[in-house]
Amino acid sequence: MAIKITMPALSPTMEEGNLAKWLVKEGDKVSAGDVIAEIETDKATMEVEAVDEGIVAKLVVAGGTEGVKVNAVIAVLAEDGEDVAEAAKAASGDAPAAAPKAEAAAPVAATAPVPVAAAPAATPAPAAAPAPVAKGERLFASPLARRVAKDAGVELAAVSGTGPHGRIIRKDVEAAIASGVKAPAKPTASAAAPQVAVSGASDEATLKMFEEGSYELVPHDGMRKTIARRLMESKLTVPHFYLTIDCELDALLALRSQLNAAAPMIKSDKGEVPAYKLSVNDLVIKATALALRDIPEANVSWTDAGMVKHKHADVGVAVSIPGGLITPIVRGAETKALSAISNEMKDLAKRARDRKLKPSEYQGGTTSVSNLGMFGVKDFAAIINPPHATIFAVGAGEQRAVVKNGELAVATVMSVTLSTDHRAVDGALAAELAKVFKNYIENPLGMLV
Repeated sequence: MAIKITMPALSPTMEEGNLAKWLVKEGDKVSAGDVIAEIETDKATMEVEAVDEGIVAKLVVAGGTEGVKVNAVIAVLAEDGEDVAEAAKAASGDAPAAAPKAEAAAPVAATAPVPVAAAPAATPAPAAAPAPVAKGERLFASPLARRVAKDAGVELAAVSGTGPHGRIIRKDVEAAIASGVKAPAKPTASAAAPQVAVSGASDEATLKMFEEGSYELVPHDGMRKTIARRLMESKLTVPHFYLTIDCELDALLALRSQLNAAAPMIKSDKGEVPAYKLSVNDLVIKATALALRDIPEANVSWTDAGMVKHKHADVGVAVSIPGGLITPIVRGAETKALSAISNEMKDLAKRARDRKLKPSEYQGGTTSVSNLGMFGVKDFAAIINPPHATIFAVGAGEQRAVVKNGELAVATVMSVTLSTDHRAVDGALAAELAKVFKNYIENPLGMLV
């Protein structure tokens, strides 16, 4: 019997991906565990392994196809002894489930991104009648689908899910909206609230402002679209507030120099090299994790169902990569030595730039650190990356005039701005968190015990 290979879900929220390329061709024999293809998500490239052995009878989806839906058939294997032609014929009805590319060809506004949730599907299909949901039975839906349904007054129980394992996704809600499905209950206060207007002209009107031939329109890739959507949702739905503190770095810089000088030498492909080389950012990560350990009430995530209190400080670190940004996560950073954090961060950053991170290495986390100090930025306010409730924006260390014991002195000072989700962390709690963070930065020996 023909074995169908389907588009894998590389993360719980993945709905589609790009089939970058095949590493096998029709007629090749494969065994379980063989790498047969590369799949691209918006932030990483993952290898797909065969889970069965057989002969590749047909590649249903061509390499380079974008927008392939999760669970869509992408290839068919013929079992040992099975007629390959018959197996290929069995796959003839499996059309490639690729999203249309018209979206990429359409003009894109450069003034202000529009929330994906606000745009209905171009050709919505009528919502199929879903199976009745028993009272108390849990509905599986993505957070975005729940928000779109809530804003539109659509009852999720009346929506049929087409995502993995029947999960309701945004497109299902949009289809239900187009078919006229509404919630029987009265709209909630948040649903009745006026929509936040997004300023800016239409794509066509925007492009008309520029002389023809004076620009090049570069379509957004999946990563840029995802970043725009997530940041827009964060600013529209998360009530941010900001606290800025100044931290003296001289003691930290001195300790860093001593620790780096004491690093043992190890053999590598490049000869003998230090076992570690600490950066200021490595110590910032550790200070962030210890501050959350000491103030556990701030190590939380907001959900409508309740407050998620995390048992460890999983620190996401913003890494700039071509075309966007990704936040690989140092898990349980409060428990790790500075040398371990440093080496782990170097590995994560390298694989992030190569787009080789696994979804589990950049999804989740309990807080983030964004450091622009290396660019000479004095201070800035970062946007919270849900489900985090906090993010530390780190500026450059610079020599400034300070007053010590009533006398003017010079110190190396770094400004750090803490962005906080006010639903989860109140002002006094955020101030306490910032104070503890500052104490670790200015008294770094506390990070070694």
